[in-house]
Amino acid sequence: MRRLLKVLLVLPVVYCILLAGFLIAMYQRPEVFTQIMAKTPGIVFAVIPFRPMWFHARAGKVNVGDAAPDFTLNSQDGKSQVCLSSFQGSKPVVLIFGSYT
Repeated sequence: MRRLLKVLLVLPVVYCILLAGFLIAMYQRPEVFTQIMAKTPGIVFAVIPFRPMWFHARAGKVNVGDAAPDFTLNSQDGKSQVCLSSFQGSKPVVLIFGSYT
């Protein structure tokens, strides 16, 4: 009976630690998060509320009408860099995220 009581007390603590760990991981850079997820067994997705945690961790702070956050990317040839703010006021910019392969 005592052992069962210990297990019932320890399981919620372990679950909360697991949730906190994954939430912290979701706030990391994509490269770090990918490494963590590569080592995570699939059963974890059945146990934790992954989707709501993900949307919370990756929620942006940009509202409709706000200026896009500035960023710099390498050009296609890799010889120079392009900054989003350099196009401000000169021409429209369309950002496409995804793969067309």
